[in-house]
Amino acid sequence: MTLRYIGSKTRLVDGLARFIGQYSGRGRFVDAFCGMGSVAAQAAQLGWPVLLNDHLSYAAIMSSARLTARNQASFAELGGYTSAIDRLNGLDGRRGFIWSEYSPASLAHSRAGVERRYFTEANAAHIDSCRSQIFDWSKSGLLNPSEERVLLADLLSAANRVANIAGTYGCFLSRWTSQSQGTLALRPRDLIEEGMPVDISVGDVINVDIAPDDTVYLDPPYTKRQYASYYHLLETIVHGDAPVVEGVAGLRPWQHLASDFCYKRKALGALVDLIQGIGARRILLSYSNEGHVDLAQLTDRLVDVGDVKVEPLASIGRYRPNQKASDNASEVSEYLVVIEPKAVASMTKKSATARK
Repeated sequence: MTLRYIGSKTRLVDGLARFIGQYSGRGRFVDAFCGMGSVAAQAAQLGWPVLLNDHLSYAAIMSSARLTARNQASFAELGGYTSAIDRLNGLDGRRGFIWSEYSPASLAHSRAGVERRYFTEANAAHIDSCRSQIFDWSKSGLLNPSEERVLLADLLSAANRVANIAGTYGCFLSRWTSQSQGTLALRPRDLIEEGMPVDISVGDVINVDIAPDDTVYLDPPYTKRQYASYYHLLETIVHGDAPVVEGVAGLRPWQHLASDFCYKRKALGALVDLIQGIGARRILLSYSNEGHVDLAQLTDRLVDVGDVKVEPLASIGRYRPNQKASDNASEVSEYLVVIEPKAVASMTKKSATARK
């Protein structure tokens, strides 16, 4: 995984594993804010069937690719996985939307008249040709949905390796980095040998289909950073569209995807409402001491929901997108709030009594 993702739980999965537990045959593991899918991948290794959800399509695609097994993505119609990658790497560049808006070509072709330096012209044109080819293969039946998601995820990873950014796509760098001068190249990933059942949804967390036996993992945004704006370019690549973009950064319309969890005055109420509305037997909430919401306030508001425990996980280095942030580095304390709702527990006991 080449993407430096805000709030990534990659460094915490070992600590989270003991709370997720080995699959007992009941319910699914619902990763409702799946991000890059590191926690869902850990749950799958523990035998859980998984439901992935995120309100951004690129995140669901990146996560699902991590959980795709070889028998789900054989790329038989294209001569195998390696052949598909080689064919994409061998494409000529195409002067499409990414080239015209997110490379120096934007100075002449963008409505804003800004020279955006996210990618060199050659790499941007190659991204355009790759995303066009992947969609053409899919439309013609040469790719199944799992194969399409894997190739799109591989394209996102390849683009990120040559992106002229500090860590997110909130803006580009004024000077070209050495990595951005490299040549875009897709790499085949190591697909897992055998996968667990995985369902995928893209949408608001409140609309996720949750069953009473499920374990729900919540990793909402903690701070003011809006993921829809910070990773806008990845969303454009996977949608294959050509939205009207704005400003120096060339942001696609994202305000309709703005999260209440990112606003200090809304975050506590949004979290409480979300948790109160989840009808699952167990809820696991990741949170940290740098979040908008004070954990003591949150647990006080949840006393009527069920049994609530706050478990310390680890102290990890704060996200460092640039040298200034690295120089001012500090630690973030990560916690897991374990919630066992009363209503579901009561319902489960009544069901067991009825069966006796």
